Amino acid sequence: MAVLRIQNMMFYGFHGIYEYEREQGQKFYVDVEVETKDDKVAETDDVKDGADPAAVYSIVRDAVENKRFQMIEALAAHVGDMLLSKHDHFARVTTRVRKPAVPISGPLDYVESEATRYAK
Repeated sequence: MAVLRIQNMMFYGFHGIYEYEREQGQKFYVDVEVETKDDKVAETDDVKDGADPAAVYSIVRDAVENKRFQMIEALAAHVGDMLLSKHDHFARVTTRVRKPAVPISGPLDYVESEATRYAK
């Protein structure tokens, strides 16, 4: 297996429990870890056998910027599902979504959700 990690991607999205969050939007930070089913890329050195960072980034960006979710858990799972559906040589995708501005009355840096999805 080969693993690709893309850390701290920043997108502007419209996700949240409250309507104003989904209307005004805010920044979301996303980490993705992709694991391939085999090590073929090490032998072929061909992007089609590995995980193309630009292609992964594009799918994540589309999910965060063009979809709307109430729960960041659902967003994280959706990103994983989209990556697995478009790349049949991916075995596992772990996605972490961080939301820095949350309607919680207390000091905190962010709320984070992690979802791991597996190929079927």
